[in-house]
Amino acid sequence: MPERVVFDTNIWISGLLWRGKPYRCLLLARGKVVEAVYCQPMAGELSQKLRTTFEFSENRIEAVMYDLRRTCTQVKISGELHVVADDPDDDKFVECAVVAGAKLIVSGDGHLLKLGQYREIQIVSASQFLERMR
Repeated sequence: MPERVVFDTNIWISGLLWRGKPYRCLLLARGKVVEAVYCQPMAGELSQKLRTTFEFSENRIEAVMYDLRRTCTQVKISGELHVVADDPDDDKFVECAVVAGAKLIVSGDGHLLKLGQYREIQIVSASQFLERMR
């Protein structure tokens, strides 16, 4: 059974726009080497950022959301976990990992990387994740 992993929104966006390490992370999820998990608040943030920051068309956003649903397993969160004091908006990634039983969060976000770990969940960069997957 593949390891469950949460990819932060910035990993998804970087993986969609460029062919670097975040892209390689997403390829592992698409290839079912790992089981990527997400929650609705993460999907909402992704679509909102693609729309407002990167000016994706609605058709392109719908294609990304289809890929997300096809590639990943969705879990429901309550929104009641509060652990990222510097940026409470990042709590959804930690709670998603807790609910899903994921052992890794892959992120480029400084607040999450600074947290480093929550319970048994490791928070790592794309480079660290790829190194672990070798």
